[in-house]
Amino acid sequence: MLATYLVFHFLVFPAFAQEHFRPLDQANIASRLQRFSRKNQEREAIIKQLFRESGCRDSQLSEQIVEPALPPNVICVLPGQSDAVILVGAHTDKVDAGDGVVDNWSGACLLPSLLYSVNGQKRRHTFIFVGFTGEEKGLLGSAFYAGQLTPRERLKIAAMVNLDTLGLGPSEVWASHADDRLLDALHRIASSMKLPITVMNVDGLGTADSESFAPFQIPRVTIHSLTRNTLSVLHSSRDRIDAIKMDDYYATYRLMAGYLSFLDTYLRAPPTGENKPAH
Repeated sequence: MLATYLVFHFLVFPAFAQEHFRPLDQANIASRLQRFSRKNQEREAIIKQLFRESGCRDSQLSEQIVEPALPPNVICVLPGQSDAVILVGAHTDKVDAGDGVVDNWSGACLLPSLLYSVNGQKRRHTFIFVGFTGEEKGLLGSAFYAGQLTPRERLKIAAMVNLDTLGLGPSEVWASHADDRLLDALHRIASSMKLPITVMNVDGLGTADSESFAPFQIPRVTIHSLTRNTLSVLHSSRDRIDAIKMDDYYATYRLMAGYLSFLDTYLRAPPTGENKPAH
């Protein structure tokens, strides 16, 4: 995963964001976290099953082959009233060391939970949830996904929200590599929900799948939980489920569910959007 040690808090503005989503309880979120595998092929298959359990229909669920030796990207498309897209991603793969629960089963297994949460309401945007393969080999899955999009498809993406390395502490955001409007929306919903969000820029220590979308000027933001005190957990034998602080992890889930719900109304659909029946 990720990268500098610049930490500061958002300035406090009046909060007027509201969240509307279908919540899962902490026990459910913890149970999904515990379903990790140490094998990348099995991790992708578990995410696919979790998507189904969360209400992703077979007609909405697909796989995208990136390289024959890699598990595929796994994709669930949740249609909205328009074809303007909010893309939510997290990588499913791990390195050899450790169990890969923090980096990045913590992000990947939230994708189906977030799908469930936003699926409980009508949506202006189409939500696309993607479990990316091959992040640890150089952002292979996300680069392939972004590269295969047509210019028109890229123009329809109003936001790319990336989840990577969660639960080591309260929610952090890579602000130096994030779109200003997405940061503003994140602050507003965090303030409204009274949940913590702190800036932790990670420039220079690595990268994340959100960066595959930067060359195409797609607005992006990465949420994580790294600090200088927890960075050593990455790619080590310490990356185990007992490294997760469950209360912080659950707070991140709630924040992300509220954030996606808020983005659906906060972001203006691109002019290329076409009206479609609500699902």
